[in-house]
Amino acid sequence: MIELRPFTKKDIKELIEWIPSEAFMIQWSGSTFAYPLTPRQLKEYIRYANYEGAHTYAFSVFHQQTGQLVGHISLAHIDYHHKTGRIGRVLLKEEERGKGYCSDMFDHVLSFGFDVLGLHRISLGVFDFNEAAIKSYERIGFLREGMMRDVKHVNGQYWSLIEMSMIDYEWKQREESSAEAIKHIQ
Repeated sequence: MIELRPFTKKDIKELIEWIPSEAFMIQWSGSTFAYPLTPRQLKEYIRYANYEGAHTYAFSVFHQQTGQLVGHISLAHIDYHHKTGRIGRVLLKEEERGKGYCSDMFDHVLSFGFDVLGLHRISLGVFDFNEAAIKSYERIGFLREGMMRDVKHVNGQYWSLIEMSMIDYEWKQREESSAEAIKHIQ
C-alpha cells in the first residue's frame, strides 16, 4: 500500500504546504520547529538524519501504486545504549486520511525500529484531544503510560500530552498474532 523512503530536500516544499497554521504545526511536531515552517528548518532537521547509527530517521511516505507523497513519519531520539526510540512527526496529507495508511506507516517504522535497529522500547506522545490518533495507536498496540498535563499553551488553551509506548516483546506478539491470523484465512 505504502512505502517509506528517507525524507529528502525534494520533499520539503510539499510538506511545508501541508502545515496550515501554528497550532497544526505544534500538533504535528511539538517544539521541533518554529512557525512558519521553512526549508531551512527542514534542511537542518535532516542534516544529521538517515545514516547508519543516526539518532533520527525521517521518512517520506509514498503510495506504492501512484508514487505520490502521502505522509511523513520519524523515528528519533534513538538511544542505542538503552535501546529506545520515539516516533514523532506523524502526518498524512489531509485527503489521504482514513485509508489505512497510518497502520501501514507504523508497521514499517516499528519493524525498522525493533527488527532492524534492535530497539527494546518505542514511545510516542499524542495530544489528549486527538482521539482519532489515540484510537489508531491503541489499535496498533501502543499502551498508554500516562499524561503530561498542560505541556503546551496554544491559542489561549493548554494542551496535555498522552504518553504511549510499545516494547519489543509486544511487537513480536503482535507479529505472531498477525501471522497466525493469516494462516487461518488461507
